[in-house]
Amino acid sequence: MPIVAQSTETTDWVSRFADDVIKESERRAPGKPVVVASGLSPSGPIHLGNLREVMTPHLVADEIRRRGYEVRHLISWDDYDRYRKVPAGVTGIDETWAEHIGKPLTSVPAPKGSAHPNWAEHFKAAMVDALAEMGVEFDGISQTEQYTSGVYREQILHAMRHRGEIDAILAQYRTKPKPAKKQQQKPVDEAELQAEEGSGAASEDDGSSGSAGYFPYKPYCGNCEKDFTTVTAYDDDSTELTYACTVCGFSETVRLSEFNRGKLVWKVDWPMRWAYEGVVFEPSGVDHSSPGSSFQVGGQIVGIFGGKQPIGPMYAFVGISGMAKMSSSRGGVPTPADALKIMAPQILRWLYARRKPNQSFKIAFDQEIQRLYDEWDRLAAKVAGGTSQASSTGGGSALPGDVAAYTRAVGTAAGELPKTPRPLPYRTLASVADITAGHQDQALRILGELDPANPLTSLDEVRPRYDKAEAWINTYVPADQRTIVRDEPDTELLKSLDEPSRQSVRLLLDGLAGNWSLDGLTHLVYGVPKVQAGFSADATPKELPPEIKTAQRSFFALLYHLLVGRDTGPRLPTLLLAVGQERVRTLLGE
Repeated sequence: MPIVAQSTETTDWVSRFADDVIKESERRAPGKPVVVASGLSPSGPIHLGNLREVMTPHLVADEIRRRGYEVRHLISWDDYDRYRKVPAGVTGIDETWAEHIGKPLTSVPAPKGSAHPNWAEHFKAAMVDALAEMGVEFDGISQTEQYTSGVYREQILHAMRHRGEIDAILAQYRTKPKPAKKQQQKPVDEAELQAEEGSGAASEDDGSSGSAGYFPYKPYCGNCEKDFTTVTAYDDDSTELTYACTVCGFSETVRLSEFNRGKLVWKVDWPMRWAYEGVVFEPSGVDHSSPGSSFQVGGQIVGIFGGKQPIGPMYAFVGISGMAKMSSSRGGVPTPADALKIMAPQILRWLYARRKPNQSFKIAFDQEIQRLYDEWDRLAAKVAGGTSQASSTGGGSALPGDVAAYTRAVGTAAGELPKTPRPLPYRTLASVADITAGHQDQALRILGELDPANPLTSLDEVRPRYDKAEAWINTYVPADQRTIVRDEPDTELLKSLDEPSRQSVRLLLDGLAGNWSLDGLTHLVYGVPKVQAGFSADATPKELPPEIKTAQRSFFALLYHLLVGRDTGPRLPTLLLAVGQERVRTLLGE
């Protein structure tokens, strides 16, 4: 893998953050591994917006590894968080799941039919598999294990001893009116404007402040396992804590120095972990970054634990073509696993690498995915061709930032990700998969005719790209947009053709045999209207009058109607190859 140089004026955002993180880590903990962090709550499907929480520090950590430093990327699984609500659209659940609201996520049963022991592990597993496919290395930390094993006992006792200081910090924000919404950044696309909610943790209770005072600790009830509890007394010397459950009425007194069934409230828990783990870099979502929210308040509370706030950007939301901003509490939002079924991990990495964290972007599950792949293939060709020197005017040259994003997409410091041996255009593969409807022998025949000089001999040469294009066709293309080739010629339409239309069809038929390849048929279908108008088939657009484009569109529409009974369809050269020369001749009336 090529090494990405340290930052210069023209390098990418990842290198610039890596510079800052290395300097800050050496200042805080010289000689120790650099620590970056992410936090994920497996409260439901972990979606593509959550993936930015992981990819931002991953890319920075990977750049630091490329430079020869030891680095740890921690992913804290917030699986000891409370089960807040039953997500919409998750299969295998019904209204009875509301009974579990308030329990730790690891105490909630997994959805029906799951192979995993509990709710948290069910949703965590899909994300772990997706991250492995994307080449993301990390150290996972289960907060259930941390809390229930007593790892944070001293930190909890410390927070309780300093609860007055914590309460004073939080009080600065409790009574302040919420600031009027203002535009923090120039919107990049609709995804940011459609943001409605975040992870849910940002709005969590910051601790009880009843008649007994403020306490930053929340026990889970010893009877019903839920966190609808209130601390009614606490003694610092003995660490005796008394709590009562408002749901089932259970009450007990425990020694907090021995008790492991509870956790610090979110706005205290997060900064405690920064200090405990020595986190130097961690990004935060918009919902955690507004005035008075978790990241800002945590920056003040972390000092109570002897730590410092990490550096890191606020990251913007990720949208889906045709969908509003994603939220894991709503059903039907695409996950990384969904994206990886229709696009290569390199493409998904690229989408996160090429945009600064504060820029919104969309991930395409619609026709736009074909344009995305075209853009990727053009960039790959430029990089492979060595046209990657800094140039703002050199035609065809890839800018350094583009090359850096491409390099980060195709692999990590550990090596390149597996790739398709022969990456034919995604739109071509999708068209073939559409037309052949799962018949692999037909798909191989068509793809083998694309380039007669270098014929494809096995579908394995175009895998996994072909499989992903086929999955996209079968999953995300509506039935009314699928391509169904006519069984019989449209005799009524053929009889109704005027003489110019008959001539255009004849010119095409006469040229089929001599142009039976992707390039040949492309030249032929675009050339027929030129020849009819008295120009050479090789004439360039600059040499032709504007009406030629109109004639081409009309000719294409005619062919689509004769072949598939619609105005549009897959690219005609691909469609012709798919239908086969003999059947094309039949459907065109020969």
